[in-house]
Amino acid sequence: MTSAAPTIRRLPPGAVNRIAAGEVIERPAAVIKELVENALDAGAQRIDIEIERGGKTRMVVADDGCGMSADDMILAVERHATSKLQPGADGEYDLANIATMGFRGEALPSIGAVARLSMTSRVRGADGAWRLDVEGGLMSEPAPAGFGGAGARMEVRDLFFATPARLKFLKSDQAETAAIGDAVRRLAMARPDVAFSLTSSGRKMLNLSAEASGDAGRLARLAAIMGRDFGDNAVAVDATREGARVSGFAGLPTYNRGLPDKQYLFVNGRPVRDKLIVGAVRGAYADFLSKDRHPAVALFLDLPPRDVDVNVHPAKTEVRFRDAGTIRGLLVGALRHALAEAGHRASTTTSAFALGRMTPQAGAPASFQSVASSNPFRGDFQRPDEGLADRVHAFEGMTAPSTPDQASSDVGSDQGADHMPSEHPLGAARAQLHETYIVSQTADGLVIVDQHAAHERLVYERMKARLAEGRVAGQGLLIPEIVELTADEIARLEPRLAEFEELGLVMERFGEDALMVRETPALLGEVNAKALVEALADDLAGIGETLSLKEKLEEVCSSMACHGSVRAGRRLNGEEMNALLRQMEATPHSGQCNHGRPTYVELKLADIERLFGRR
Repeated sequence: MTSAAPTIRRLPPGAVNRIAAGEVIERPAAVIKELVENALDAGAQRIDIEIERGGKTRMVVADDGCGMSADDMILAVERHATSKLQPGADGEYDLANIATMGFRGEALPSIGAVARLSMTSRVRGADGAWRLDVEGGLMSEPAPAGFGGAGARMEVRDLFFATPARLKFLKSDQAETAAIGDAVRRLAMARPDVAFSLTSSGRKMLNLSAEASGDAGRLARLAAIMGRDFGDNAVAVDATREGARVSGFAGLPTYNRGLPDKQYLFVNGRPVRDKLIVGAVRGAYADFLSKDRHPAVALFLDLPPRDVDVNVHPAKTEVRFRDAGTIRGLLVGALRHALAEAGHRASTTTSAFALGRMTPQAGAPASFQSVASSNPFRGDFQRPDEGLADRVHAFEGMTAPSTPDQASSDVGSDQGADHMPSEHPLGAARAQLHETYIVSQTADGLVIVDQHAAHERLVYERMKARLAEGRVAGQGLLIPEIVELTADEIARLEPRLAEFEELGLVMERFGEDALMVRETPALLGEVNAKALVEALADDLAGIGETLSLKEKLEEVCSSMACHGSVRAGRRLNGEEMNALLRQMEATPHSGQCNHGRPTYVELKLADIERLFGRR
């Protein structure tokens, strides 16, 4: 028995609006986002937001924008009425040239279809204000209302009362409040010139004053939202390519996090979540961070509206670029250039925390920051002529120099302890602690260097430079080393033997379960070939197959530099320690190792005096 064909019906306007609302209004945070974007498009300079129970029972967004007349209100709650599009000279509407964020006339009908919406507004210069209510899609007539000053006040009550089934999909009050806070913060980051406040059940969650225009104002707003530490450890980003410009700020590699929760992208002033920024940031910081650490960035991308589609997602949280490859290249290049300009600058947070733990008295800890916070090494860097590994050798006796002149052999024996030459910001080595840390005296304090982390960065930068020149030089082994491996390890290594050869590591298959190592990178000096190959096999397991050849080689370079560097526990003499300091001063990015950790910190003399109560 065949069933009858289903009857096609035209849905009533109320049902249409509720279906459309389900696409745009999925939770209270979406309501707040739409209303705040409307206020920004209306030219508001201050936006005040109030919510109760995570927005489920009540939301209010008040602004001081241009306001709406009674006729505008009626149009604003009708479907397909908008201030977003303007007709051209030929009377046609250009759907590809969208330059605003939110717009009265699209979100408001959806909100009014599933909640109780009350709008009160006054046009700037008008004698009075008007009010209009929409409840479950039913609109009242506009009526005069009391409203001081120009602007608009949007109040939404009982969200989803008209569609009770959607209420069960909402999360707890706390979770919905957090989502609203995140939405407001993103919008506030995009517009530092606008003041924002957010109050939840009578408790002030956010109170941001308007900031001045320019980079200083933008950084102040970002620091107010992302944290003061971000403001102290961020570098400016600014680059253009083929009509697109990216600006903003990126955190130093040593200021990193376990989650990528502080990576923000704004496209033409609109906060978006896009996979593009994840890949671009990962590529830009690949030299500096391990895979489980993530930087903090806030990037603002401006490009012609025709080159980006903002309508691929109903809530406008995703975009599609006409030329995604160019945009990714712009983001990666801009970030890498900004990090290169930062030179040796490293995060202040690690050392500030350390001093805070050392300070015996309560209160604000003394300032303990990286020597590079003032970026003394910025400029053109000259690559050392020889690798430090070639100069490091085993020795017996005292590891720390016994006299200032011994420690200052590279600095100059005629220099006094308190007169370090300005061209050596890392000073002169004075001691080695626990065969791991080098203590150096500068003109106004002391520096503590992690010898392994520092040398790892030096070796890595030299390997990259040699790789860019064509091939890393290898040194032949008098007796080739046979390294026994599992079948899985050989399967990972064998397809990339040619890549390893470019890095100076020459291997070939030896039987069913081993590789023969014939050469190792000369930059690494004398290394344990077996340990190096085994470590590479493990590390390759975590390298994605989707990486480009260059990115794969950089991953391998980083691993080889780590396993071939001066290890913690290696005893160094004064000449070797000073050689390390001098090469750090001459090498880009030496403020952090390949995993994002700082290679050195500085304690100023004034900080030392505070520790002992002299200040």
